[in-house]
Amino acid sequence: MMEQYNYIQVNEFCVSHGVTTQFMIQLHEFGLIEIFQKKNVQYFSNEELSKAEKIIRLYSDLDINLEGIEVIHDLLERIDRMQDEIRSLKNKLRIYE
Repeated sequence: MMEQYNYIQVNEFCVSHGVTTQFMIQLHEFGLIEIFQKKNVQYFSNEELSKAEKIIRLYSDLDINLEGIEVIHDLLERIDRMQDEIRSLKNKLRIYE
């Protein structure tokens, strides 16, 4: 059984953040957040919360459209992967110091 506090209802999030359910569905369709449905209620995990809030800030405060947000999201993920790779390579180089 799904623990209630590990997931956020999309409707509740929308009310508290001033966005529409349709906007959240669009984020899901763009692959920006994962939404799932259980018993006719839509949820996303707590792990997605900061990502969703960041996207809303980009969209609302900076007036960036979803296509732009998708590009920004992809670039940030690439940066994270590259930072992980650099960290790993640095650790490997320490062996030779």
